[in-house]
Amino acid sequence: MGYRTLLRDHRSVLGIAFLAMFSSSLGQSYFIGLFQAPLSAHLGLSIGQFGTAYALVTLIAGFFMLRFGPSIDWINPRRFAISVLVLLLIGVMLLTLSPWWWLGVVGLGIVRLCGQGMLTHLGNTLAAREFSTLRGRAMGLASLGIPLGEVLLPPLVAVALVWASWQTSWWLLCGLLAVIWLGLLLKAPWPSAPGVKPTKLTAHGPRPFREKRFWLLLPLLMALPITMTGLFIYQTQLTQSLGSSLAVYAMALSGMGIAKLPGALLGGRWVDKLGPVRLARFYLLPYALAMLMAITLGGHISVWALMVGGGLAMGAQELISSGLMIKLWGAEHFGRVRSALSAAMVFSTGIAPAALGLALNVGVSFQTLLLGMLLFIMTGWLLAQPVLKEASLIPLGR
Repeated sequence: MGYRTLLRDHRSVLGIAFLAMFSSSLGQSYFIGLFQAPLSAHLGLSIGQFGTAYALVTLIAGFFMLRFGPSIDWINPRRFAISVLVLLLIGVMLLTLSPWWWLGVVGLGIVRLCGQGMLTHLGNTLAAREFSTLRGRAMGLASLGIPLGEVLLPPLVAVALVWASWQTSWWLLCGLLAVIWLGLLLKAPWPSAPGVKPTKLTAHGPRPFREKRFWLLLPLLMALPITMTGLFIYQTQLTQSLGSSLAVYAMALSGMGIAKLPGALLGGRWVDKLGPVRLARFYLLPYALAMLMAITLGGHISVWALMVGGGLAMGAQELISSGLMIKLWGAEHFGRVRSALSAAMVFSTGIAPAALGLALNVGVSFQTLLLGMLLFIMTGWLLAQPVLKEASLIPLGR
């Protein structure tokens, strides 16, 4: 069965998962970054204060994600979606309308939690849990919502800001998404609640942070988002170190968004055919080779290689990590395990820019940081091998 048949037979679930991923754009860093200047002015914060507030609310959102993310294992998905969407709307209201800076920052935290956190969690979980033999393809189709947002929303926002305020731009997008969501919430068939809420008398399922195999797998799955965050935040230092320019970086960033599309579609097909274990062993190879090219050669081509190689890997990462977690811990506990992984990634990507900034402040060259990133990728790959070997012995169909 191919993508066309999958869309024909399961368009409702895939549509919900895709829209959840696309709607997560409201809380993604690239989208909020489009409004950084007017947001800082509205909240009365300097650039440094805004960055500190952003990092703080992101870390807090990670804690809430760890606490409430597992509830998708027993709450009806439709009710889960309604709760997240209402809370997201409240966050947007606080962020765009609050006259007090601290309440606006609270709104920013809610937008981050519900956007990048819960809506992404909803889309990935539905696509992974509602399918078995075609899980990879389903996750690949759903995950296209994120790169599509990255391609479409920046130019749309740029046009909107020409004739409307930044608050109006936010509300126009929210209104458009609300109309689509209302149609799905009222008319589309939704999956039923997957399980029963655990009590003190019932099993609570796995506790990933207490398992050695989770910690061994974590560096491999975190290597890409951590290092790419560093490349995003310190793009000026990156381009200067490689002898390139921000104009080239901007074009390469668009190339990254486009590269995510084949990464997701081909990755979904390969996850179904080869399994997540095999792909986990080499999906970071294009990005690692690009990192090596940047260290040794530099130049414009290295910037392009980093962005395109990272985009290909990012397109496949969620499919592979979800497949691994389901194979190791089972689909019935996917929400719990994925929440732990999401929280760990939020914490690390919130701390990583600060750590890299300190290193740059004390005089460490960006070339040295790139070497450290490459070593981190290699170390994560080596640490994960025992867990990948264990996962390869688990029968298919789990």
